[in-house]
This record gives sequence, structure tokens and C-alpha cells, in this order.
Amino acid sequence: MKAIVTVVGKDRVGIIASVCVKLAEYNVNVLDITQTVLQDYFTMMMVVDVSACTIPVADLVVLLENQGKDMGLSIRLQREDIFEAMHRI
Repeated sequence: MKAIVTVVGKDRVGIIASVCVKLAEYNVNVLDITQTVLQDYFTMMMVVDVSACTIPVADLVVLLENQGKDMGLSIRLQREDIFEAMHRI
């Protein structure tokens, strides 16, 4: 199953590394990634495969949200189908 990870917050060194390390810890594969910095603000969107995730996806959602709080970022993970349904016009 694919999911979308979004990360938004003040830019600093190590954001991508920290998020990718956390995903790898639970066997989540990064399929595609895009990121940009707008002035001092970092934004990233990742398509990930959670099929082999070693914990329930709901638990991963909470772990990423908590990691985001610790880092002063917003980190969200949503199933791809839900993400697409929310962004259809």
C-alpha cells in the first residue's frame, strides 16, 4: 500500500535524513520524494510503500507526528487513496 508523507516547517540541516531514518526503522520504502525551501520554510512530499511496515500504519502515523513535534515540524502520513480523495476538485 502506498502512502503520502508531508513535512512542513522551518528549514534546518537533517530534516530529510531524520524522516528517512525513522521510515527505514520500520521497513517503509521511499518511492519518490520532492522537497523545496521557500525562503526559510522547508516543504517535502514523499510517496512511500508501507506494505512491509513492521508496525501498524496507525502507530507509524503517531510516531511521525510525535517526531515532527520534537523537531518543530508538521509530519503527516496518509494513505494514498485518502490523500487523493481529499485533493480532488
